[in-house]
Amino acid sequence: MTDVDPGERPASIRVASPAPGVDGPVEGVALITLDRPKILNALDFALIAELTDALEALDADPACRAIVITGAGERAFAAGADIRELAIQSPASLLRDDQFHRWERIKRIRTPLIAAVRGLALGGGCELAMTCDMLIAGESAQFGQPEIKLGVMPGAGGTQRLTRAIGKAKAMELVLTGRTMGAREAEAHGLVTRVVPDDAVLASALELASAVAAMPPLAVIAAKAAVNRAEELGLEAGLEFERRSFYLLFSTDDQREGMAAFKEKRPPAWKGR
Repeated sequence: MTDVDPGERPASIRVASPAPGVDGPVEGVALITLDRPKILNALDFALIAELTDALEALDADPACRAIVITGAGERAFAAGADIRELAIQSPASLLRDDQFHRWERIKRIRTPLIAAVRGLALGGGCELAMTCDMLIAGESAQFGQPEIKLGVMPGAGGTQRLTRAIGKAKAMELVLTGRTMGAREAEAHGLVTRVVPDDAVLASALELASAVAAMPPLAVIAAKAAVNRAEELGLEAGLEFERRSFYLLFSTDDQREGMAAFKEKRPPAWKGR
C-alpha cells in the first residue's frame, strides 16, 4: 500500500484501443495502463471509477475482444490503495458512498481481461489482478494482501479470490501475516497463468490477448462465463450452465462457420453473431 497526498493526484489511466504492439496495432485488443508511476500506481477511488468506466465502454465495443491491464513504470502493477484517502473513512462514509461496488462491476466485464504484472501487486493491486481472467507475471512480481499490517483486512475481494486461487492454507498465511509471494511461488500455487522475464511481460500479455481476440467472440463470452461459474456453483449446477451455453452456441453463425471451415480445411471468418 502507498501513502499518497490526494491533493497531488496525477492522471489515473491511459487507454489505447487498439493496443500498440511491436509490429503495429494489435487488432481486437485494448490496453489500459494505470498511470501513477511516481506513487507506484496507487489505487484511489477516482482511479477505480475511471478504470470501471473505461472497461465498461470497451466491453460495449464489438471491435474490442480482449483487454490487457498493466501498470506504468517498472516498479509496480499497483502497490495498493491510497492510505490517506482510506484513513479518513468511517463505516458511515463507506456505506453511503459505496465506492467498492465498482469492483463487482469490473468482475462483470464479459470481455476477457489479462493482467500484465511487473513489480508490486499488493492489496488492491493484487485484488485487481485477481479480477482479471488471466495473469502474466514478470520475474520481479510480488503478490500479497498486507492490509493486516494497517489494522484492517482485504475489502475488495482479497480473502475470497485469493482463497479460491491458491487454497485456504496458503491464503490464510498471506492474509494473516501480510507477507508477499514472488512470481514463481504464485505460479506454483495457480495464481498466475505464466511467468516471463520482466521485459517480456507486456508483449506476452498482448500476444495472449491477440490469441483470444482471434477466437469467435460469442463462444469466448460464453466460455468465460462458464469458467467463472465453476468457482461459484456446485458441480451439477455448473455442468447444467455449461451444457445450456453449449447448446445456445449452435444458434450462432460462428458455430456454422467454424464447423464448415474445419470440414473445408480453411481458416474461419468469424462474424460475432
